[in-house]
Amino acid sequence: MEIVVRLDVMLARRKMKSRDLAAEIGITEQNLSLLKSGKVKGIRFETLAKICKALDCQPGDLLEAEEI
Repeated sequence: MEIVVRLDVMLARRKMKSRDLAAEIGITEQNLSLLKSGKVKGIRFETLAKICKALDCQPGDLLEAEEI
């Protein structure tokens, strides 16, 4: 099983740009891009909570488990 990040989908639904989200939650655009692409090994709960607050969503809206 693999965890897939669906941040790009939620950004599109909220009509928000990555740059704006990065500024709002206090991380670099580069780190947000790595998260969106799934090229990270993990995410801090604090960062996940900030993303959820900014996008008015739940962690399950951003992360999905898929069979490989």
